[in-house]
Amino acid sequence: MGRTDSARRLIAAPPAIVYGALVDRESIEAWLPPDGMSGRVERWDPRPGGGFRMVLTYLDVADNPGKASASTDVVDVGFAALVPPERVVQRAVFASDDPSYAGTMTMTWSLTATGGGTEVTVTATDVPPGIDQAAHEAGIASSLANLASYVEGSL
Repeated sequence: MGRTDSARRLIAAPPAIVYGALVDRESIEAWLPPDGMSGRVERWDPRPGGGFRMVLTYLDVADNPGKASASTDVVDVGFAALVPPERVVQRAVFASDDPSYAGTMTMTWSLTATGGGTEVTVTATDVPPGIDQAAHEAGIASSLANLASYVEGSL
């Protein structure tokens, strides 16, 4: 059993809107890359058993070596479950020659309606040991902040 990292955030939008941003290609390109990165989706198949490939590029490579190249992380993501508007389960595999990034990480995005909108909890299980826990949890929190800005700005 691998490591588990997590983060949560209250987003001032209904679960259906938040869920929509989790399963839309343009939305994911806009909000998923954490601070200091940009992202591009190379393929897209939004159904259980489908998935996407995202290329994340570091804006400053001096302190952020990529896993796939000097400046990029490439991740193949499969949709293991899509339960509108409650949950998205993804299986992520990083492209890397470094065995410390090997394996399949499961990302579960759980959406719970609250009086103020939607509480989004992200739980990453079986996190590869090459990924620093503090940096990973900060990256998840950054993506959640981007998601909040994205969906709240569209209301």
